[in-house]
Amino acid sequence: MPFPLTGTEWLLASLVIFIGALVQGSIGFGVALLGAPLLFLINPALVPAPVIMVGMSLPALILARDWQAVVPQDVAWVLPGMALGTAIAGLVLGLVSERGLGLLFGILVLLGVALSIGRKIPAPGRTLRLVAGGAAGFMATTTAIGGPPLALAFQSVHGARLRGTLSACFLPGGVFSLAALAWVGRFSSTEFWLGLSLFPAIIVGFALSGRLSRWLDGGWLRPALLAISAMAGLMAIFRALV
Repeated sequence: MPFPLTGTEWLLASLVIFIGALVQGSIGFGVALLGAPLLFLINPALVPAPVIMVGMSLPALILARDWQAVVPQDVAWVLPGMALGTAIAGLVLGLVSERGLGLLFGILVLLGVALSIGRKIPAPGRTLRLVAGGAAGFMATTTAIGGPPLALAFQSVHGARLRGTLSACFLPGGVFSLAALAWVGRFSSTEFWLGLSLFPAIIVGFALSGRLSRWLDGGWLRPALLAISAMAGLMAIFRALV
């Protein structure tokens, strides 16, 4: 089976993934947010399975680097919330338009960013971790933007814990998504080789993110996190309105 990308398309896709990997390796999320819309424009075959492969491999690399900073209780409370939020989203999607949900959650994310600016946010308790996981699972299923709720909930913790926790939560989600796509026939050998072809960009972006993450941890992580979250909210609103 011929490779579905031209050389130019592969280079553009690799550049997008490199930038996304650099961002996510530094703050814990961002590759799907930044990559999926651009990759679809480059070639629709890159979405969704190849992007999900990227979304699985990058958290695995981050987790391998920052696993010692992960607090097991964080993951233990977030994952049930994500599962519940995903299930609720499956029920709601048949009743409410995706555009309406995208607009609602885009506004809520922007509100969360606005309320966070200039305030000291405490470390998340059990309830907030559960609710943030639920919101992340719901948003990921309905709008394909699941990172901001968790990022906003954990914005006050140190960088390694933030990156490690988000990665530990995103990794199982990627496995479930790929399994679902394979079940419905949308994850074949073609999508597998497409995703695999982007791995060099992932590795290079992740490798360089270590230096950037150390710089951000010096006091710039929270502003960067809020900026990317605000971008996610704006993108959700834009998709809902166009």
